[in-house]
Amino acid sequence: MAGATEALLELDARVRAGTLPDVALVDVGLPDLNGFELCRRIKAQPATAALPVVHFSAAAAEPGYRCRGLEAGGDAYLSVPAEPEEIEAVVRAAVRGARMLSGAETLVQRLTLLSETIVAVQTARCLTELADAAAEGTARLTGTPAAVFVLSEDGELYEGRSGDRPSVRSHPPSRGPAADRSTHEAVAGLIRSFMSGHTGVRSTVVPAPLWPAGFFRPGICDDARLVLARTRHERAPVCLAVPARHPHSSVADPRTEALVVRLAQATALAAEPLLMYQVERHVALTLQHSFLPQPHRLPELPGVDVVVRYVPASRQTEIGGDFYAALSTSGGVLTAVGDVVGHSLDAATVMVEIRHALRAYCVEDPDPGDLARRLDRMLQHYHPDVTATVCLALVDPASGRVRIANAGHIPPLLVGDDGTASYVKASGPLLGLGLDHPAPTEAVLMPSDRLLMVTDGLIETRGTDLAVSMEQLRTAAADAPPGPAALCDTLLDCFGHDREDDIALLALRLG
Repeated sequence: MAGATEALLELDARVRAGTLPDVALVDVGLPDLNGFELCRRIKAQPATAALPVVHFSAAAAEPGYRCRGLEAGGDAYLSVPAEPEEIEAVVRAAVRGARMLSGAETLVQRLTLLSETIVAVQTARCLTELADAAAEGTARLTGTPAAVFVLSEDGELYEGRSGDRPSVRSHPPSRGPAADRSTHEAVAGLIRSFMSGHTGVRSTVVPAPLWPAGFFRPGICDDARLVLARTRHERAPVCLAVPARHPHSSVADPRTEALVVRLAQATALAAEPLLMYQVERHVALTLQHSFLPQPHRLPELPGVDVVVRYVPASRQTEIGGDFYAALSTSGGVLTAVGDVVGHSLDAATVMVEIRHALRAYCVEDPDPGDLARRLDRMLQHYHPDVTATVCLALVDPASGRVRIANAGHIPPLLVGDDGTASYVKASGPLLGLGLDHPAPTEAVLMPSDRLLMVTDGLIETRGTDLAVSMEQLRTAAADAPPGPAALCDTLLDCFGHDREDDIALLALRLG
């Protein structure tokens, strides 16, 4: 009779070869290790934990043997000799029970994975994040490479891929063998064809000749199984794609397919607000670009040299209400930098209103203090729920005299060519609160000085105190090369990468 050691070695060889038996029949009276301990060792190994074990004994069974077998993890117990029908029935029941338990555990794992993926999809900040999260979840559910596509109403295709395959970010062809425009056009055409006139979920298999070659595996032409979903006719469809046949795939399992369908529905629902936001962001950016003067189109401002820089926030973040202005008035050159609180199309719209009001008010009275008070009243009247920050500076080019009114904004910096930089002590409440605004602060701008005004998007970092960031800005400005353009460019190089908010800078020097 073979002992437990030989049995464990044989089982280990079967695991490596991928030929695990359906059931293990274990004699409780093995010579070197009793059958109960052998069962415990089998169940302790992840590769064999689901293998059903049936204990048997040809000797007279002690009363507690059956209990010991169950406690060790055994699935059944036989006393032999026994009728062949009884042996067959016990073995079949053990195998059936183990398979049912394994199937239930697998289903629980997949449902957990589906839930985790849906959470990741619903919390995505942009369409590429959504597609990547859905693709990774699809791959884990099916055991295959996966890609997810979102086709916007304007025909832009957003793609995410699982694993370490490169993710293609909308149309510009750049990374990976499947990133060329023809591949995107082919996939977009298939999505349009299958979802034309349809809503809900559709599943289909696209034969290899119609699917881009080498898409899932380089050099291999795969049939593609597509699960497509769209909530309503006017909404954009999403497509989850996996190879139809793959060595380790479970995609043909009806239970797996049902989970993929649920994921496709959740992805389509999560894509809707992101697609709507894309439209809103485009409108807001168009609004900003239309009403903010371009740097090379600033008006002629006698006696001063003004340089501005404007950098919109990254694509993943919402549009803001940052603005700048440089205007010629009867009292000198009026410069302004401000920010409407909030990130939305509404914020961008209010920004335009403030800027137009400022242009109109300064024709009659360019004093910064009076302008701040009038803008405050305008916001309270037309937008009572909106607040904004603004810093206004009126510069007399002949004398260098500067009057500064600051409403809740970062104060301006006076930067000398001698390596010095200091903030002007000007402060006041935000616009829109109806609070009293102090009299403007006065300063004198020397011919070698530069007046710098920025929005907090340049330096504000989550988790860092604004005072610390302001000191870093002051130090960097003091070390910048001479000239207003060099000052702005130096600060953008230091602070302006991957910011979560819009950035506006304005630097002025007497001409």
